[in-house]
This record gives sequence, structure tokens and C-alpha cells, in this order.
Amino acid sequence: QVQLLESGGGLVQPGGSLRLSCAASGNVFGINGADWYRQVPGKERELVASLPSSGKANYVDSVKGRFTVSKDNAKNTVYLQMNSLKPEDTATYYCNVEVIGSPPRFRLSKYWGQGTLVTVSS
Repeated sequence: QVQLLESGGGLVQPGGSLRLSCAASGNVFGINGADWYRQVPGKERELVASLPSSGKANYVDSVKGRFTVSKDNAKNTVYLQMNSLKPEDTATYYCNVEVIGSPPRFRLSKYWGQGTLVTVSS
């Protein structure tokens, strides 16, 4: 089994920064790639950042230059660094991680984090 634990959300003033973490544990050999989504009530979940196995990150236009996605292979953890936060960034953020399972199969499987709430308000 694999567990994903998200952390790092909270209340921040406009212009501030937060770093979200998504740590994979259990039957994990490594992380192949990861996406970060966000969702506000009444709206569809929106993909905001992707980090594929190639390592070339992609971002939705509204967060380009402000958000950075990265991963720490030693810790099996992915991050979303969010700077210059705006009120419209307020949402619940979810990680979706493609995990490489333990040997001998090294099976690829995707898992969702539980979500963490980010509120940007003065």
C-alpha cells in the first residue's frame, strides 16, 4: 500500500508565500512524476502544475512565474512552492503522484493526496 500525506496549507496574506509538501510512504521505490491540482467549491478541479518524469515542469498561465513544482527523490516527496500569492489562489490543493512500486515489479500507480486548504486573505 501507498500513502500520500499533504501538508503546508494555511492562511497567508496577499503577496505571501507557502510551500506545500506531498510525501509518499509505504510500498514506494520512487516517484516518477507528479501533478498539483486545486479546487474551489462549485468548480472543477484545475491542474496548476505538472512535473513529468522528464523533469520539465509545466504550469497553468495563471501561476507561471509564481509557483514552482519540485521533488526530493531521497524523501519521496514533491513540493509546490507558491510565491506572490493572490486571493484568487485560494483553494484546496491536491497532489496526484505517480509512484514507482517496490521491486521486483516496479509497478507505476497514481495516488491522490488528501488535500490541503490554502486561503489567501488580508
